[in-house]
Amino acid sequence: MSSSNTSRGSVSKAEIEERLKQALYYLTRVVQDMGVPRNIRRAASEAIRVLMNPSLSPGVKASMVISILDDVLMDPNMPLFSRVIFWQVISILEQIKDIV
Repeated sequence: MSSSNTSRGSVSKAEIEERLKQALYYLTRVVQDMGVPRNIRRAASEAIRVLMNPSLSPGVKASMVISILDDVLMDPNMPLFSRVIFWQVISILEQIKDIV
């Protein structure tokens, strides 16, 4: 288990920023896809606003966005493509939560 402790200390601020950029990229794809229902695009837009908020720490951003996406993942009208993207974003942000 000591490898998890050392990995936490070895993650740089640049790596966290890169993960946040990846999450933004994926969420932007959902927002721009007009085939995605409006409420799902709205949730992705809200998640983007949270990720771009400079007053929040990376850990808080990750937690808030995971909560937003988790709520909308229950929507039965969500296209599979969007569902997979949201799972990817959650996976990326879970790493940040664990690090910070």
